[in-house]
Amino acid sequence: MDILLFLGGIGWGEIIVIALIVLLFFGGKKIPEMMKGLGKGVKSFKDGMNGKDEDKEEDKKDKE
Repeated sequence: MDILLFLGGIGWGEIIVIALIVLLFFGGKKIPEMMKGLGKGVKSFKDGMNGKDEDKEEDKKDKE
């Protein structure tokens, strides 16, 4: 529990250090590709959730 408490105290210095470490590990060209893939994954997840909601609405209409 105490381990998670440090997350509230992250400042700009820590964010910059983390960004630099990520940049060193993945390189400048790979990061945009990773973010694009992440965006596609989030969009796919949202579309899937919306599809399930539409199916539930159709089921309710069929029951009436």
